[in-house]
Amino acid sequence: MIANKDWIYRTNIYEVNLRQYTAEGSFNAFAGHLPRLRAMGVETLWFMPITPIAQKGKKGSLGSPYACSDYTSVSPEFGTLEDFQKLVQQAHDLGFYVIIDWVANHTGWDHRWTMEHPDWYEKDDNGDFKKASGMDDIIELDYTNAAMRAAMIDALKFWVTTCNIDGFRCDLAFWVELDFWLEAIPKVNKLKPLLWLAEADPLENGAYMQVFDAAYSWTWMHRTLSFARQQVNLFDLTNLLNVYKAAPGLQAWFTTNHDENTWNGTEYEKYGVAALAFAVHSCTWPGIPLVYSGQELPNLKRLEFFEKDPIDWTAERTLESFYKTLLTLHREHPALDARSPVFPINTQAGTHVLAYLRKSGEHEVLVWLNLSGTSANIELADDWLRGRYKDVFAGTVTDLALVRSFELGEGEYRVFTRLPAE
Repeated sequence: MIANKDWIYRTNIYEVNLRQYTAEGSFNAFAGHLPRLRAMGVETLWFMPITPIAQKGKKGSLGSPYACSDYTSVSPEFGTLEDFQKLVQQAHDLGFYVIIDWVANHTGWDHRWTMEHPDWYEKDDNGDFKKASGMDDIIELDYTNAAMRAAMIDALKFWVTTCNIDGFRCDLAFWVELDFWLEAIPKVNKLKPLLWLAEADPLENGAYMQVFDAAYSWTWMHRTLSFARQQVNLFDLTNLLNVYKAAPGLQAWFTTNHDENTWNGTEYEKYGVAALAFAVHSCTWPGIPLVYSGQELPNLKRLEFFEKDPIDWTAERTLESFYKTLLTLHREHPALDARSPVFPINTQAGTHVLAYLRKSGEHEVLVWLNLSGTSANIELADDWLRGRYKDVFAGTVTDLALVRSFELGEGEYRVFTRLPAE
């Protein structure tokens, strides 16, 4: 559903965990990182929910940002509405797009609607507000109520008209009835062309891609974890990627996010030596790369969700150049446009190496990923793969007409761009 916003095909998204990003945890403190992130190649900033947090039934001392108490206000934890407006303008001036997290399925227990419009909520068998599945700090909205739906659409419009944001990342989008999104998104898009990212998977929630631009690759994330645990093999991964090729909309690829980091472990806990190889895949396979706060350090700890737990930015950002290389390449190279096709490469490396070529006209990006904990020998078997290629990380040039075998160490990755013929 992309119209008049071709930038989405070349963008990347950086998730901002505002609470943990700085010691202050504020809009104004985060603003100091904008020039650094822009230099790193970040295109789109996604802010986790910035709305006030419900106090009744909250978890921990600070509560969950996903338990909203007012859809059209800013949490004092982060600053004021004016602070956010200023931050969005600063981001736009540097060339960023800005999207915010939107939690449409449920609210916190003391959201102002619970007092003003209690009939806007689902009720349990006792006539009380219905708890959301598996989470007792939030309650379900009733999407059969036309007045509530209209108010929700007005709230979405508020952030576009008041702060000039560029889109929404919709939390648990598939928990909300599809017919609401079919109504809401076209109405809000009339204000300006927006990016709509669904926390859904097109393989399971394909109908939602009628109106959403992109969705998560959850199935891929779970399958790669099984691969890292040696529960599935490389053929399972490649077969799944082929399924995703036929899926509607764009896929967002990631190795971690706020949920994964906190509840399931860092990307290094999950993927071990192959963590960076999977990150390369996220930035070079057709779709939109997602990067989480602190991955450029790297952040090696699970961030607290309901308590203050700032990222330690005093450490050297050893992966900043890694992400700068990938994000800049994704933005600038025609072969990495989300619409450019991908072709498998036969490396005769068995179940160790995922290799593929992205191509747009004469522009090519060649990727080799050793996803295993053992070294692998690559023997290029495709006669059509020839020419001079430059390694984007090492800067070295290789003529594949002359060199046909390579050694890849455990978890090693190589990304090449094709050079013009001499």
